[in-house]
Amino acid sequence: MHRQYLAVWGNMISGRISKKVFARILFVGVSLLVPFCAQAEIFKYRAPDGTVHFTDRPMTGKYRLEWRSGKRKSKGGYSLAKLEENKAKFTPLIEEVAKDLRLHPGLLHAMVRVESSYNPKAVSRKGAQGLMQLMPETAARYGVSDSYDPKQNLEGGARYLKDLLKEFEFDIRLALAAYNAGENAVKKYGNQIPPFTETQEYVGKVMGEYERMRLAMLN
Repeated sequence: MHRQYLAVWGNMISGRISKKVFARILFVGVSLLVPFCAQAEIFKYRAPDGTVHFTDRPMTGKYRLEWRSGKRKSKGGYSLAKLEENKAKFTPLIEEVAKDLRLHPGLLHAMVRVESSYNPKAVSRKGAQGLMQLMPETAARYGVSDSYDPKQNLEGGARYLKDLLKEFEFDIRLALAAYNAGENAVKKYGNQIPPFTETQEYVGKVMGEYERMRLAMLN
């Protein structure tokens, strides 16, 4: 992959957009433009003159890892090879569930990739479980008795996503924000993506993966 490199000059930022907000907007844009390899990464560096640099490969200077696609290797040894193995294993199921609910399979793939890296046994620090990282209350709401069962988990998560799409007039970004932060959070902020770093980055990651999957399916 060719090195992606962008510089944002502080003296070009004026008006109502602050440097911090502009850098955030630029970062989200870069995350969507970087070609997604098996483990894409974006690093950030702020030079002494105030220039902000983003790159997919760290060079000289103090670059900080800003974003990584998928999730890091777990303590249990969940590797990239295992991710690819599980992706191939669960693709027929993902396509089946997507067809049944009239969802784009690329969107489900993107969510599974970001949520669990295709690990059916994944558990988050907040207690979300399985491929679609269902919280216990959400699993119960959609009749999922075993969140570690790939079929039940995918069906429950996909049905929840479909309901969110209907609720937010099929605005994918708002549905994803609600999936991450909850419907009430999206409504509280006037049907906008809540100003939560985790939620905003989540939406950007899933949309980036979704675009990559859609393009891959066209070839």
